[in-house]
Amino acid sequence: MVKDGIYLSGRYQVLSKIGAGGMADVYKAKDCMLNRYVAVKVLKKEYREDENFVKKFRSEAQAAAGLLNPNIVNVYDVGEDRGLYYMVMELVEGITLKEYVHKKGKLSSKEAISIAIQMCTGIEAAHNHHIIHRDIKPQNIIISKEGKVKVTDFGIAKATTSQTVSTSAMGSVHYVSPEQARGGYCDEKSDIYSAGITMYEMVTGRVPFDGDSTVSVAMKHLQENITPPSEYAPDLYPALEKIILKCTQKSAERRYQSAGELIQDLKRALVDPSGEFVDMVPIRSMGDTVMISPERMARMKKRQGDGYDDEEYDDGYDDEEYDENDDYDEDDEEDNYNGGRRGNSKNGVDPKMNKMMKILMVAVAVIVAFALIFLIGKAAGVFGKRSDSQISVSNEIEVPNLVGQPQNVAETMCEKKQLKLEVESEKASDKAAGTVIEQKTKAGKKVKKNTVIKVVISSGPEKITIQSVEGMDEDAAKKALIKQGFTSKNITVTSEYSSDVESGKATRTDPAEGAEVSADSKITLYISKGEKQPDKVSVPPIVGMYVNDAVSTLSASRLSDGGTSSEEYSDDYAEGMIIRQSTDAGTKVAEGTSVSYVVSKGPKPADQVKVPTLTGKTLGDAISALNARNLTYTEVDIDSAEPSGKVVKVDPGEGTSVDVGTAITLYVSNGSQASSGSDSNNSGSNNSGNNSNNGNNTGN
Repeated sequence: MVKDGIYLSGRYQVLSKIGAGGMADVYKAKDCMLNRYVAVKVLKKEYREDENFVKKFRSEAQAAAGLLNPNIVNVYDVGEDRGLYYMVMELVEGITLKEYVHKKGKLSSKEAISIAIQMCTGIEAAHNHHIIHRDIKPQNIIISKEGKVKVTDFGIAKATTSQTVSTSAMGSVHYVSPEQARGGYCDEKSDIYSAGITMYEMVTGRVPFDGDSTVSVAMKHLQENITPPSEYAPDLYPALEKIILKCTQKSAERRYQSAGELIQDLKRALVDPSGEFVDMVPIRSMGDTVMISPERMARMKKRQGDGYDDEEYDDGYDDEEYDENDDYDEDDEEDNYNGGRRGNSKNGVDPKMNKMMKILMVAVAVIVAFALIFLIGKAAGVFGKRSDSQISVSNEIEVPNLVGQPQNVAETMCEKKQLKLEVESEKASDKAAGTVIEQKTKAGKKVKKNTVIKVVISSGPEKITIQSVEGMDEDAAKKALIKQGFTSKNITVTSEYSSDVESGKATRTDPAEGAEVSADSKITLYISKGEKQPDKVSVPPIVGMYVNDAVSTLSASRLSDGGTSSEEYSDDYAEGMIIRQSTDAGTKVAEGTSVSYVVSKGPKPADQVKVPTLTGKTLGDAISALNARNLTYTEVDIDSAEPSGKVVKVDPGEGTSVDVGTAITLYVSNGSQASSGSDSNNSGSNNSGNNSNNGNNTGN
């Protein structure tokens, strides 16, 4: 399998696989030289390894490349790259006729004729170039989106050898002609038979012969009569049915002798659907001479008097050769019949027949007499002896002129002459690859049947390895390419930007340096325009946007995202919003310039401090301690045993972390309980003293 993106011969870029067959895979590709899309058919590995198949494939493809017709999928090129043998064809968007018939079930007579005319026009164009398709079938007929009918796979079909039967012949054997099925000689009439089977399927939705194996289907083509298509399509034009039946005759000589004749009758069928213009060739005009025995002659004479007896009558032809649709001359029938019975003479023998038999007997007698005279004279030496060379003259064949012909055409010419073609060698020449440029046995020479005619085939123009022209000015680069062997008319100059090569100098060629190409190849020479200067663009405003939106905005303006340069607290912009941008909005900068930005972290959180130890301090000291920590206070007087003005407790409690500026509640003693406690203490002292004194006094 060919990987997407690779280049074949430095020209065709493979884009995607679009189909596969028994012998090849088909890819959509781009012709980078002509800037158009094409279909590239690449031979599968098992066929690439068969040298004879490859040679025939190339010669057939090169011959097909000469076909230019709107009803043919045109072949543009054929080549080989890294062991891959490929054919470049016109890319047609559409469906095959097989798919179209399957979708519709069967086609109307009018639509079938319209498609058949276009199909046969393509076939005729090939036949006019001595190319026989050999694989006409609905799968090889494409209907484009515009309704154009095109025949495809020219060349591939003829290049196929017996090794394809096991895998791909099953799809083709339903359309194969009897002579192909028996392995005999094929010509244009073989394609006409296959076209007839294809028309049969169009109007009935089915093939006339089917079976469990290719062999069983092939045998039906040889032995069985086709069921008239009108049995499956009652509305079928009578004229079209006759056309189909004539195309599918077992004997090639009873079919249309050319695609042009077939097209003419198809056009008539459109105008006169029930016309009697289809000329069916009677079997009796085609048969070999039949020797009539005396017994059979007696039976014939008897029938002339008594009428025909179906059981006794023997027409002298095999069932395979007889076709009940044969047309007969009405005048002949009027001469031979009278009221359904033959006219009788007095002795029971038709006078015309009697006269004919006498003439035949005289002719035979004369021939026998001449033969006897010749043999007697030969034995007596009257005619003399002939040399061996004279004896063999009647068996000798004149060698045709094969020089200048494509290999497949030369092979056909030799086949018709009962000669064999052998490619002795290949060599480079200015002729297209696959063309015969020399034959070892001269044209016009007399040779025996089956003589091998050896030829030399062109491998195409000699290959040239492209040398580098990078850094040369345009004139010097062109001269260098011409010196390498390319022609000036095939060198196209174009320009491109380059940051590595100065303006006016050659940057590269296409095909690239090191590629091996023929001398007649098209070469594109690229000249540097210097480094491309970026366009100026206006910087968009991104302040107030979230980062994702800003990145999209910069990209749409063809600018680069410089990312976040820093983050800051902001009371004005929510977290994640852009506060500032590195380049002011509206500034003109080069395309691709990087723009960075500052992102908001949201409002700044307040600082925190711990509530100091304030209990037991005077109110003034407590306030000073709070001010030192940027805290405020609230004073609350409470009754307490502590002296007035002393802090009794705080809220939040001492050691608690609070925001800077937080108000701390100070509970300050008003001293109300401090005086009564003092009095009580004083009273106790006095009493004690008194007691002491009293004690002292008592002691006194």
